[in-house]
Amino acid sequence: MTPETIEKLNTINRQFYETTATDFDATRGRAWAGWVKLADYLSAPLSVLDVGCGNGRFGVFLAETLDGKVDYLGVDNNAKLLDFAKDSLAEFESVSATVQELDIVAQELPDDSYDLVVLFGVIHHVPGYDNRENFVAELAKRVKSGGKLVFAAWRFYEYERFKKRLVDWDDDINVEANDYLLDWRRGERALRYCHYVDDAELDKLVTATGLQEITRYRADGSDNAMNVYVVLGKE
Repeated sequence: MTPETIEKLNTINRQFYETTATDFDATRGRAWAGWVKLADYLSAPLSVLDVGCGNGRFGVFLAETLDGKVDYLGVDNNAKLLDFAKDSLAEFESVSATVQELDIVAQELPDDSYDLVVLFGVIHHVPGYDNRENFVAELAKRVKSGGKLVFAAWRFYEYERFKKRLVDWDDDINVEANDYLLDWRRGERALRYCHYVDDAELDKLVTATGLQEITRYRADGSDNAMNVYVVLGKE
């Protein structure tokens, strides 16, 4: 994928979240069912990098679930969602929370190491297969020895209700296989770029991390199968 196409797709998504931030926050308040299952593999104290943190609800989940101190850094490219995150996380004394505005497609991730690095609702927004492979490899570098990298792949293309929201691409944009444009149907209309990560690609992404796969499972949505989670460990 060309740099020009990557920039176009990233711009589409930046504009999407600028348009929908308030409505997105209103519909993203609950913890994901997949996080509840993940909690069996976590314990505090814990340092966490939440990449594409949105309104910080995973940090809230950790605060409400784990018995111990959590040092939390959430990064996202949307200032309004980060404001929601700061307000939500400030309520918990067990969480030392910092948020940082960062475009993960165009900018470098924080160069530190963490007990837990997570990527939820994000990998489908990273344009280009090579970019996604490099991205998860960079995430793995930020995991401490004995720590974990966890990411989830949204399987939207397996659901008819999402297929009905697909919009045709403009002729001047050259996307890759399994790249789609979806509309948003709550509040103001907006479009977002989403890539469908199938099983074959997911296997390649896991290999690119160089980490050991601990478990893989499906969860979330009405059928408890909308996301595929991969939990990886560093020796």
